[in-house]
Amino acid sequence: MSIVVNEPVPRPGILDIAAYVPGKEHAPGVARVFKLSSNETPLGASPKAIEAFKGAADHLEIYPDGQATELRQAIAAVHGLNAANILCGNGSDELLGLLCHVYLGSGDEGIITEHGFLVYKIQIMAAGATPVVVKEKDCRVDVDAILAAVTDRTKIVFIANPGNPTGTYVPVSEIRRLQAGLPKNVVLVLDAAYAEYVRRNDYEAGLELVSGSRNVVMTRTFSKAYGLAALRIGWMYAPAAIIDALNRVRGPFNMNAPAIAAGAAAIRDQGFIEKAVEHNNLWLGKLAHAFEAIGLTVTPSVTNFLLIHFPDIDGKRAEDADAFLTSRGYILRAVKGYGFPNALRMTVGSEEANRGVIETLGEFMGRSA
Repeated sequence: MSIVVNEPVPRPGILDIAAYVPGKEHAPGVARVFKLSSNETPLGASPKAIEAFKGAADHLEIYPDGQATELRQAIAAVHGLNAANILCGNGSDELLGLLCHVYLGSGDEGIITEHGFLVYKIQIMAAGATPVVVKEKDCRVDVDAILAAVTDRTKIVFIANPGNPTGTYVPVSEIRRLQAGLPKNVVLVLDAAYAEYVRRNDYEAGLELVSGSRNVVMTRTFSKAYGLAALRIGWMYAPAAIIDALNRVRGPFNMNAPAIAAGAAAIRDQGFIEKAVEHNNLWLGKLAHAFEAIGLTVTPSVTNFLLIHFPDIDGKRAEDADAFLTSRGYILRAVKGYGFPNALRMTVGSEEANRGVIETLGEFMGRSA
């Protein structure tokens, strides 16, 4: 007896995926809102990038360069790379999805860490593979736990370095140990979305490791320090064979012309990026010190955000703080979906926004910073 189906049905596994939920943007009834939930830079984009974006508007009738040549060459020049090993995409999210599409299938496994970026799990499942979640240690990626989780089915490992929403990082020595311990057929993905902010001697985004291996890729974004989140620009540095495989399946015009032009101008303006990083590093320490002074715990961060932990006390938990802050126009990111039900993630904002959150949380906790 056949079963009659009256509508299209997604293939098995698709409806098991929990859709990604971005941070909230609005505070109903509040006249002025400070959005500190999406790790956007308070300095905006480089004026040179904005000028390039506007200039691209004169030729919107023409298809963009399908190879994003200008952008790839600009990235290569700034970082001292071979442009042939660079692939650009519609945000790094597209590149993460392409990696899963190309290297995963039914029966395969992809390893992610306990508090890793939620998109990794979504893309692994979308490819029909199984996500394997390994524990972190004190909000830090545990290399030994990852290596212990590797099986014959493992085909890809995702590491956010620095991590989101933790803000912690893995030293380059540990990343090298991880790569050395993985089977050569397993792709190690180093997601370095926040690399521009890191000022640690033992950190390396992944450029050297990619150059010396055949199974490591590094992804980066223009959505954070470069202030181009609205344009969705991501890039990947990878071995030639991996670039070739992804180019065979990506959309022929996966980046738009204004994004290519603005991205190229933005990365050439490194002086602007230094100002953004300087502002961030100044306030990262000030915010952490202020929050700890009013009785909160902060995970040490090398990024442009802080993970703030609240007391397990009635009326003082993260959800209570979230409601209190929102009522005053300060929107932070709830991170329950990342395994932190009693914490909020705060993006470093403008001086006005930062001081406002310090004052508001001090009022919430009943203590002044």
